[in-house]
Parts: sequence; C-alpha cells; structure tokens
Amino acid sequence: MAKADPWSVMKVSFLLSIALGICTVVASAVLWMVMDAMGVFSTVGATISDATGSTASNGFDLQAFLSLPRVLMFTSVIAVIDVVLATALATLGAFIYNLAAGFVGGVELTLAEDE
Repeated sequence: MAKADPWSVMKVSFLLSIALGICTVVASAVLWMVMDAMGVFSTVGATISDATGSTASNGFDLQAFLSLPRVLMFTSVIAVIDVVLATALATLGAFIYNLAAGFVGGVELTLAEDE
C-alpha cells in the first residue's frame, strides 16, 4: 500500500466516529437507567448524607446532580469532542503515513484467494 487518500480516510473515520458517539450516548443512557432502577443513586446519596451529617433539605442531592438529562448532555459533549478528535487524528495519520511511505515505499500486502 503506497498511499492512503486523506479525503477517504477522513470520510470513513468521520462515519465510524459518529457511530461510536451514538453507541456511547445510548450505552450511557442504558447504564444510567439500570443504575437508577437498582437504586444506586438513592443509596449512594443516603450514604453521602450520613457521612457528612447533613439533612435532606441542605445536603448534597446526588440524584438531582446526576439526572438523566445532565448525564446525557455531558456524554453528548464528550461524543462530539471524540468525533472531531478521531476524525482529525485519522486524517493526520493518513498524511503522516503518506510521508513515511514516500521514504520507505509503503506497506506490502500479500492477498490470497480461497480455493
């Protein structure tokens, strides 16, 4: 393989990054719902209130802090950053590969047919 076209690398990495971002958001939503159904947030919130000695009126409300919309917003921001960085890094990698392939001739691939 003597050359990787940076434009095609950018398109493919963008689509794969979008798919990974969607999977990340869906997985975080499912994980949050499972943890909420198991009562993890209320149990940890009660433990924090007991440890700090605060009452429910002025204490730290973990369930309100880690609400589903807030978690999904944070996950979406991370997914968008991941899409931009992964696309840029893959494209930069294609440019660097093309420079290196110019010096050493590229990667030799041997393909075999199934008979």
